[in-house]
Amino acid sequence: MGGKTGTAQKVENGQYLVGNYILSFIGFLPADDPKIVVYVAINNPKRVVQYGGVVAAPVAKAILTDAIEALDIERREGDSEMKYDWDDKKYYTVKNVVGKTAKEATKILSNFVLEYSGSGDVIVDQSPKKGTRLEEGSTVRLMLGN
Repeated sequence: MGGKTGTAQKVENGQYLVGNYILSFIGFLPADDPKIVVYVAINNPKRVVQYGGVVAAPVAKAILTDAIEALDIERREGDSEMKYDWDDKKYYTVKNVVGKTAKEATKILSNFVLEYSGSGDVIVDQSPKKGTRLEEGSTVRLMLGN
């Protein structure tokens, strides 16, 4: 099997939307002579980590797993199976974004869900502070000001 995840931040009126993504996965099997191709796209899922590999890939995996039997695809000798658990928790260190724009903060803190408050063009405060280790998808609150 082969595949690729996708995480696309949506745009409206030339501006990136905060926390609004299309998450996707395209998978195929067998990898060297595909008999089936599956594309799953999920538009703006709520209350989940915003990554195609976490949201869309498990859906595609279920479809492809069923397709193995339905299409009578036999396992080949010498093939290796990659062991990866989609539910593995990942932790990242929060970086300092004070003094950055919201767009810059979105790139720097891409492993987290960002909540903005206040108004202005620049991040004037953040919680938690830099150096804090959080689980992927945790919320980081950013205060905007001038």
